Amino acid sequence: MFLGTYAPKLDDKGRVILPAKFREQLSTGIVMTRGQEHCLYVFTTRAFEELHEKIKQAPITSKQGRDFLRVFTSGASAETPDSQNRVTIPANLRSYAGLDRELTVIGAGDRVEIWDTETWDLYLAEQETSFANTTEEVIPGLF
Repeated sequence: MFLGTYAPKLDDKGRVILPAKFREQLSTGIVMTRGQEHCLYVFTTRAFEELHEKIKQAPITSKQGRDFLRVFTSGASAETPDSQNRVTIPANLRSYAGLDRELTVIGAGDRVEIWDTETWDLYLAEQETSFANTTEEVIPGLF
């Protein structure tokens, strides 16, 4: 499971050093792709394959399913960390997520997310207030 928040920097070649706590799980390869709220999702190769199998279950007649599959997979990039635990974030994904030098990398359970720090800070400020004020059950059976 991926947990925590980290603040690595994007280097001039578009690479980021993976947080130490994530390295072992991601060492054999990753798939990064577009995520919701204009962040990037990073999966282990196996987790991405499992997720792809679930996405493929959508009926081919579902326009929303086809659209999601196309956007999700067309932006995907398989990467392998180098000997210094860096991965290159392709230019199209950096552009999608608005990534500059300052990054925020979060563990989101089954995946890692990469955010532009300013975007993350704004998102988190808004969501923390909503989270703190939640008075009804959001996920059935959780609390």
